[in-house]
Amino acid sequence: MLKSMTGYGRGELTLHGRAITVEVRSVNNRYLDCSVRLPRAYACAEDGIQRAVKHAVSRGKVDVFVTVEQEAAEAVAVRVNEAMAAGYVAAFRAMAEQFHLTGEVSLDLVARMPDVVQVEKAPENLEELTEDLLAATQAALADFDTMRTREGEKLYEDLAQRLDTMEQYVAVVERRSPETVAAYRERLYSRIQETLADRQIDEGRVLTEVAVFADKVAVAEETVRLTSHIAQFRAMIDGGQPIGRKLDFLIQEMNRETNTIGSKCNDLELSTVVVDMKAELEKIREQVQNVE
Repeated sequence: MLKSMTGYGRGELTLHGRAITVEVRSVNNRYLDCSVRLPRAYACAEDGIQRAVKHAVSRGKVDVFVTVEQEAAEAVAVRVNEAMAAGYVAAFRAMAEQFHLTGEVSLDLVARMPDVVQVEKAPENLEELTEDLLAATQAALADFDTMRTREGEKLYEDLAQRLDTMEQYVAVVERRSPETVAAYRERLYSRIQETLADRQIDEGRVLTEVAVFADKVAVAEETVRLTSHIAQFRAMIDGGQPIGRKLDFLIQEMNRETNTIGSKCNDLELSTVVVDMKAELEKIREQVQNVE
């Protein structure tokens, strides 16, 4: 089944005291372009998130947004800067001796001095953190994929209907093309009769002129190739693989055959059909731009 390049997915998990939210958004792009935005403290998981996106998405501009909130109080480590504390104690005692001051250097006094007691965030378990972020990313990608598949079903229905319309146009061309040759023959006979009046018509010359005309306006090769392209197109959208870029190329080939038919047709009805075919192909091309 087809998948749309555009979509949105959200994954929310609470793991190891962290509330993790991952959002995935994508828009159309010729190739895969993935951008991951997450807090600097969690940059260790960026490569893993990139790999997860590349495994799930073949093309499109994908933006991944990661937010992390600590549910419980953050684990902290309290450390005493012993060298700093010893320096303060020595300085206080030297000051007391030099200025003949009384009093003891207390714990309360030293502990209040800057940088003696240092409170630091406990080091993260980076492996555990990365696994948690990737789990939330997979949840977001699953939701993202559901939306893209749903949109892809609509794209499939629209494309299949437009391919039916193209086949109908091709059938009109195949039916009408021989009729234009017969009509040309009748017009040629009529003009010759008007010109020559009672003189005998050279049947061989007429047949030659008709044959030349028929060769100029023959579109059998083009309609056969166009029919083949339409069949290929159907097979691709039924295949279930990312085929957006292949469809881009196939649309170009279908346009080429249609333009050739248009350049050969010498008939008002066929000219109108070719215009309709081009309009339908343009709508198909626009839809293909949304296909992964």
